Amino acid sequence: MIKTFMAGCAFALASMAAQADGLQDLERFLKEVGSARSGFTQVVTSPKRAGESVARSKTSSGSFEFLRPNRFRFEYTKPFEQTIVADGETLWLFDVDLNQVTARKQQEVLGSTPAALIAAGTDLRALGEVFELKAAPALDGMEWLEARPLARDGQLQMVRVGFKLGQLAVLDIEDSLGQRSVLTFTGWQGNARLTAEQFRFQPPPGADVIRP
Repeated sequence: MIKTFMAGCAFALASMAAQADGLQDLERFLKEVGSARSGFTQVVTSPKRAGESVARSKTSSGSFEFLRPNRFRFEYTKPFEQTIVADGETLWLFDVDLNQVTARKQQEVLGSTPAALIAAGTDLRALGEVFELKAAPALDGMEWLEARPLARDGQLQMVRVGFKLGQLAVLDIEDSLGQRSVLTFTGWQGNARLTAEQFRFQPPPGADVIRP
């Protein structure tokens, strides 16, 4: 009887230890995942306008990859082609239809963005200097955390990050205009073999290059 009771206690403790909250999942993600590659679907929902009964939404999809500490790429393929690349120094945005490239200094625009949270961050202490971080209740089979920028003058209001079995699954982003953007990741490959060279971006010949 005592052995059965002790075994039950040990099992319960092991189960509790295995159930990390979202903040612990983020800490482990920052420490253990130095690069990754996945597909994604993004649904952007705008606030209802006067007279509208249903909020307007747009869906896009593509691929995402990153290499810590400061390189990432979003490749949108549907419904329109667009590329966003951070090469460590410059953030490039290439609109294929317009054949236009916008280039900004990376350190000036990525401080408190969702990309900085998951791809550029290296530890919780560093992120804590930019975001207010707290664990949120588990929901839909995922562990969640909330991140709010400490600087309240930007466009980003809050990011909810969902982890499933310790793997990044969802980014739920709200901005100051009431717009919501939900990115769902699929086919996740943690610690993919990526090099800094793969994040180089060269503006296509004939493209207009804008440097604000």
